[in-house]
Amino acid sequence: MLKLHYAPRTISVAVAIVLEERGMPYEAVRVDFGSFEQTKYDYRQINPKGRVPALETPDGIITETPAILEYVAPELVPDDAYAAAKMRELMSYLNGTMHPHHAHGIRGERWADEESSFADMKRKVPERIADCSAHLESELPSMPFNVGTLEVLSDAYLYVVLTWLPGDGVDISHYPGLAAFQHQMNTRRSVQAVYEKGML
Repeated sequence: MLKLHYAPRTISVAVAIVLEERGMPYEAVRVDFGSFEQTKYDYRQINPKGRVPALETPDGIITETPAILEYVAPELVPDDAYAAAKMRELMSYLNGTMHPHHAHGIRGERWADEESSFADMKRKVPERIADCSAHLESELPSMPFNVGTLEVLSDAYLYVVLTWLPGDGVDISHYPGLAAFQHQMNTRRSVQAVYEKGML
């Protein structure tokens, strides 16, 4: 059986959503960020990077959310090369741009040592996340696949990122397309299941 190492409300939950969507059996193993379990020896033997998610498979351990998603559900990658590239482009943007902006507000110690720097980074988060949300609002209608139906992997990734907006000081109602996407995803049994399990 697959074993998913996750932390609640982190991007690792996107993997759980896809596993639930596919009806794949898996064991969810919570990594306690409150006690810094991700930095300790036992977890470092699973993922030396000290991050979630990590997926234990019969073939070995996989880390990094985009890679894990493609492993568990390759059929949720579009067959059309352009559509597949656009899906990966969206996930790369979420992974490489929006996620780090979010993390600057809660994990400033990754980038700086001075407390004053942490405060400055945190103040910047709402502006940067709002900019990212505006970009997504403009881009999603042009995606060459049905957004919000979990026909592609990026839906699960985007959904989890959008759950961070309130904590980042951004009101999703200012972005009606993103709000509609979130509402549509909320109706899916897979999304409801991760809430019921306390993962989101």
